[in-house]
Amino acid sequence: MSTRVETLWHLRRIMAEHGLFKTTELIPLLEQYGVHLSREQVFRLVTQKPERANLSVIAAVCAALGCTPSDLIEVRIVEEKAVAVEQTRTSLGTLRPAPARIHRPPQTPPER
Repeated sequence: MSTRVETLWHLRRIMAEHGLFKTTELIPLLEQYGVHLSREQVFRLVTQKPERANLSVIAAVCAALGCTPSDLIEVRIVEEKAVAVEQTRTSLGTLRPAPARIHRPPQTPPER
């Protein structure tokens, strides 16, 4: 059995709870806390789970939306069971395809 960590990013839901439905509406809120991101950067921040996050960005998002980092990021521990795979060592029998037969096309006599 293996264990892995999964994170969920809830920024879009938190924005909706505050009546913010356009990603561009977050830009001026972040700028109030000294975080200047382009429109494209904010779009990716809202619509995709970030692989790396800057603490100043997370702090500005939390301050602007009145939430905590634990509201924004949910951490789950996922345990995966190993699946046993049975290998069958039986003969292929009828599963084997019929061998292909290649025939030469009939030869036509040369034209005079």
